[in-house]
Amino acid sequence: MTATRPGPATEPLVHRLAAFAAGARDRGLPARLRAEAAERVLDCLGNSLLARDETAPRAVLAVARDWGGTGPAHVIGSPEKLAVPAAALVNGTLAHAMDFDDSHMLSVLHPSAAVIPAALAVAEATGASGPQLLDAVTVGTEVCIRLGIAAYDPDLGNSLFFERGQHATSICGTLGAAVAAAMLLGADEDTLGAALGIAASTGAGLLEANRTGGTVKRVHCGWAAHAGVAAAQLARAGITGPPTVLEGRFGFFQAWCGDRARPEAVLDGLGEHWETSEIIVKPYPCNHFTHPGIDAALRLRALGVRGEDVVHGELRVPTAMHRTIGEPGPAKATPATGYAAAFSGPFTVATALLGGGGLGVWFDDFTDAAAHDPARRTLAGLIRCVPDPALDPLFPTRLPAVLRVGTRDGQTHEIQVETSKGGPDAPLTTTEKERKFRLSAGTALPPGRADAVLRAVRALPEGGSATAVLALCSPEAAREPSRPSAA
Repeated sequence: MTATRPGPATEPLVHRLAAFAAGARDRGLPARLRAEAAERVLDCLGNSLLARDETAPRAVLAVARDWGGTGPAHVIGSPEKLAVPAAALVNGTLAHAMDFDDSHMLSVLHPSAAVIPAALAVAEATGASGPQLLDAVTVGTEVCIRLGIAAYDPDLGNSLFFERGQHATSICGTLGAAVAAAMLLGADEDTLGAALGIAASTGAGLLEANRTGGTVKRVHCGWAAHAGVAAAQLARAGITGPPTVLEGRFGFFQAWCGDRARPEAVLDGLGEHWETSEIIVKPYPCNHFTHPGIDAALRLRALGVRGEDVVHGELRVPTAMHRTIGEPGPAKATPATGYAAAFSGPFTVATALLGGGGLGVWFDDFTDAAAHDPARRTLAGLIRCVPDPALDPLFPTRLPAVLRVGTRDGQTHEIQVETSKGGPDAPLTTTEKERKFRLSAGTALPPGRADAVLRAVRALPEGGSATAVLALCSPEAAREPSRPSAA
């Protein structure tokens, strides 16, 4: 700490966050937090392996290869190694490509998909231990989440980032990735603060792809991971950032969110209450706002309602959720691609009512062919997705929905979901998490390898290393991927 730095009450936010990160690294975090971080690493790896043969990650990998050179960091699902920022770019793209990555409700973002790929790449390059990796992941995601929370406007009932069409996941994720990377690089407080200051100038992301298509959103977390690693490396090389980069007149919050952000929320309970413990794992590989509708549809199926018998339906969701999964209405009823289908309330409900795979709705339900399946499109066209102000108070700490359908026999059936599966009060069990991982990893790894990866990740809190885990995630030889069973 420099002698001219202001006192704690007026100290810039980046200095407080840097001190928090350095202290957590030097003292180590409790076993509970490390175990939680290991679960998130496992989920991130499974999601990444599932996306290995998708078009967007393959395109990003091709670009990274064109940049030239090799390095110390594995590409997940491949024996190939790249320079650390390039590996973070590819792996972050893999982590977010299937929209299967974990979520934090109040911040309205996906905290792990940028932070974990950045941390894994740097940890492999530096030979960091399992506990060091998990501590960096935890602190990086905590910073990412708290930046998102500071942009939550209770009056609007939504994130200011989201209201302005900005992708908080990639914007805040860049800063979280920078913190994690800098911790693993051994940065002192000043260098950690500089990494945050640099990262604040490089994070970006727009959400228009959620509405009208385009694959660039799949790259957002990869670019955030890449930029976060670069920020940490630039800081170590001597580049600095403005000390008031977060709360300043021309700083992060003012630039992205205007006057309504609450920068003080970044520090509220910092180090005492861990928002990372509120992260939830997705059971379905689609936009999280679609999940309560899927839950409701699956409950209707369990009660004997068949999609083929539905003649009309209404999916009611909070206003903020409707903007993503209900607008524009015609495009949501007839999604042009499988990726667009994953952001459609009507289509995902139709899929669940007709019988999806995996954990209820699965990867094969979001191919381009599935998006154009006549039965799904016909049923999706019968389901209106509407905003319900009565549900707004539950959002975003919970994702609620009400699904009402009428059937050919003249009956009306209604299911109310107050919180989606995997969310508060309804967390996935260990068995469900492991099943999700095995289904995902099984698309890319030889038989039995998924269990080896699972054991290696679970060993990280006691030792282990990123290198050992990532080596197990690399098939020994290329083979045709096998898609998970729809059973």
